[in-house]
Amino acid sequence: MSPPDDAVRAVEAILFAASGPIGIAAIRAHVGDVDVAAALARLEADYAGRGIVLVRRGDRWHFETAPDLAHVLRRDRDEVRRLSRAGIETLAIIAYHEPVTRAEIEAIRGVQISKGTLDVLMEAGWVRPAGRREVPGRPLTFATTPGFLAHFGLASRRDLPGIDDLRAAGLLDPVDVAPDEALEVETGTDSD
Repeated sequence: MSPPDDAVRAVEAILFAASGPIGIAAIRAHVGDVDVAAALARLEADYAGRGIVLVRRGDRWHFETAPDLAHVLRRDRDEVRRLSRAGIETLAIIAYHEPVTRAEIEAIRGVQISKGTLDVLMEAGWVRPAGRREVPGRPLTFATTPGFLAHFGLASRRDLPGIDDLRAAGLLDPVDVAPDEALEVETGTDSD
């Protein structure tokens, strides 16, 4: 089989770059005065029996995974799970205060956390048990993992944003900032 000519290669490039199925008129608008139908027929023959195939849906064309290989891609698909608000708050507390016990997390959050919240964070590979505190009852402590750092693109916990960084990013509500300002007024730090 001879290598494809420039017209066939141009049509192939347009099909790969298209965000969805594309019609002959749209292809012709990109490649100019070319026999698009002949180029599509050549590409269809060239891709027959390969991992991807050129298919026609109505009067539009696009590349897709060969139907007999679709199961290979389904097996590798990651399931996206979103963290609950409790999970996000718990993860933040552990990251900023580690090693921290369940009771300390609950004291900071002001509410009890369910066992499932910590389980989800451990299943995600972001939190791990970090030993026991040397106090009566010997409570289990929790800390972040290298997987947590990798997922959030941090070299170390020192790279976590501070309060000034969060304010600058607009992530703190004025309600969150008000207690700090009220404390300044109450302690008499004004210059008057």
